[in-house]
Amino acid sequence: MSIPTLDRPLHEEAVQRPAGGTGDKVFRSLTRGAGILILVIMALIAIFLFWKAIPAFQANTANFFTTTAWFPDQTPPVFGIAALAFGTIATAVIAMVLAVPVGIGIALFITVYAHARIASALGFVTDLLAAVPSIIFGLWGLEVLMGHMQGLMQWLNDYLGFIPIFKNTQDLYTRSIMIAAVVLAIMILPTISSLTREVFLQVPRDHIEAAWALGATRWEMVRLAVLPYGRPGMISASMLGLGRALGETIAVALVLSASFDINWHLTEPGGNTFAANIALQFNEAGPIGLSALIASGLVLFVITLAVNMAARLIIAGRSEFRGTE
Repeated sequence: MSIPTLDRPLHEEAVQRPAGGTGDKVFRSLTRGAGILILVIMALIAIFLFWKAIPAFQANTANFFTTTAWFPDQTPPVFGIAALAFGTIATAVIAMVLAVPVGIGIALFITVYAHARIASALGFVTDLLAAVPSIIFGLWGLEVLMGHMQGLMQWLNDYLGFIPIFKNTQDLYTRSIMIAAVVLAIMILPTISSLTREVFLQVPRDHIEAAWALGATRWEMVRLAVLPYGRPGMISASMLGLGRALGETIAVALVLSASFDINWHLTEPGGNTFAANIALQFNEAGPIGLSALIASGLVLFVITLAVNMAARLIIAGRSEFRGTE
């Protein structure tokens, strides 16, 4: 009896697929149009911000990027974004340092360690926390957190004061960048935790079972199967949290004592951010002042866009972030 042979390997066999119908073509066109529309809207926003910022750039008599003062409506106008950039980046970075490890830990606990009932309840509470308005966080930070953090910041000054960022030379521990960063960390924590949890739930069961079959402990299974697969999602969730931290307005305005000085002593009163400054100055600004605020908004727009583009490049450029490879 002769054994039948194949003309080509099985994996090269052609798969007959039905031709795309009218519904597929319409759906493809709609999705492509939605993607193009997003790019067009972003381009229009950038053009609008730049166009409205031109009068401020032309009238300013100081270096826009290095000046810390903000007097756009005086004669001659003098203003710059150095202090705003410092406050925005400092609060966002500290918030990320605090929120990302905790958010990922919560997501791991819910998906890997917790009992089903506890995981369901904790996941619901986390999602509910993400829906709390930012002004509530700001009021809570102003009335509750600020008073309770004074002891901690005084301890940081007493025992870690040799590090410049923890040293306090004014003996005042309210309305500081550190308090604003903690409020931001609590605000972005639900976003990071919820999105990371959904990514961890999508880890292929085969990866987990393979780790168990090799004799891995629970932590080794997490390290070898869950974290590599979920790394792109963790980065994306962190970038979304960072975007909210960079653009938060009311909560930061309530807990910061707005100033235009670059102060590396993060436990001392003072600091300002792009969004908070725009909210506080908008109603009182004159024509050049409004243009200056829009110019600062343009800088914030560019910073946020650059951060998200960098995250996408990191994910796309490193093959180890792709958990299936």
